[in-house]
Amino acid sequence: MALLSQRIHGRDFLLVSHHNSTSYDEVMVVLIRTASFLLACLMAGRAAGSDVVKDKRPPLPPITKPVLFGTPEADRILTSLQVFPPENAWNQDISKFPVLANSSRIIASIGADKRLGYNLDMNFVIVPPDQKRVPVKILLYPKESDPGPFPVPDNAPIENWPLAHNEDTQAVAKPGQSLDDIQRHGSGDRHLLIVDPVNGKLHEFWQARKTDAGWEASNAATFDLRTGSLRPEGWTSSDAAGLPVFPAAVRYDECERGIVEHAMRFTVRRSRRAYVLPATHFASRHTGEDLPRMGERFRLRKDFDTSQFPPHARAILEGLKKYGMFVADNGQDWLMSISPDSRLKGLETLRKVKGSDFEVVNTSRR
Repeated sequence: MALLSQRIHGRDFLLVSHHNSTSYDEVMVVLIRTASFLLACLMAGRAAGSDVVKDKRPPLPPITKPVLFGTPEADRILTSLQVFPPENAWNQDISKFPVLANSSRIIASIGADKRLGYNLDMNFVIVPPDQKRVPVKILLYPKESDPGPFPVPDNAPIENWPLAHNEDTQAVAKPGQSLDDIQRHGSGDRHLLIVDPVNGKLHEFWQARKTDAGWEASNAATFDLRTGSLRPEGWTSSDAAGLPVFPAAVRYDECERGIVEHAMRFTVRRSRRAYVLPATHFASRHTGEDLPRMGERFRLRKDFDTSQFPPHARAILEGLKKYGMFVADNGQDWLMSISPDSRLKGLETLRKVKGSDFEVVNTSRR
């Protein structure tokens, strides 16, 4: 008996022949057929919705009550949750996409020497499938809002609570301020993000506030976690770009896994009166072609050395190389959104990254 081994697609395969006289040509035929079979299986898996990726996720644990962000229970749920299909733009590997011809000029318009920053702003709550639905009164954009009622729990968190790390110092929670109080009082964008994994829905609100008469908001947007369908073109969302916020916010559980495996979001002071999909809305009067559009996708340069960064910061930076980040709203330049979580460490080192370390990718070509 002859034992022959060969490495195919990164794995070692052992081929057994019952005759020691097996010829080289016969072995190669077996190897080629084996490789073809494995490649066909791989392609079939991708065509079926990337089952290989999905199989890596543990089963979704039971959700019987609202679960707040920044907890081990939330980590377990989110580790099991596929946010939008693997082939969706948010989960797309853009590391080899071409660079826009005017990339350097767009970078310069934001600030090539400005430092990368972040807000600990985008908190969220995970709700059970039978969470009670309540009406939310829409104040500013009723025609560009999705209909309710919505599964808003009593412990729904408002953006920036409870950590005070935001460009808008007037919008952060005051020391000792309770959740009930911040639900009712305070300024800023006041995002409210509700994740409903079992029903496959994401509900996001802009300028949400609890009143004696019930909840109100300036906009309500519902996204399908299973399809990743876009907003109608021209519609806004809780973000100026018409994009969802939750899929772009950096979380502790993914930093612990070593890489943020989705596109992230950031803000710029001056954007263009235009958008590029998956964005569906603009928020500017400026038309200069060297200003970034809403939905413009930026990527950390491949040659940027992340080896000396602490683990959580490195997980973010490696994600920026592979998945990049979208221009999602107007605000201070180069400010990313990170879910507030006291377990995250070393984020201050992100300031070592400058605008010139990025490039703008051309997402219109595949």
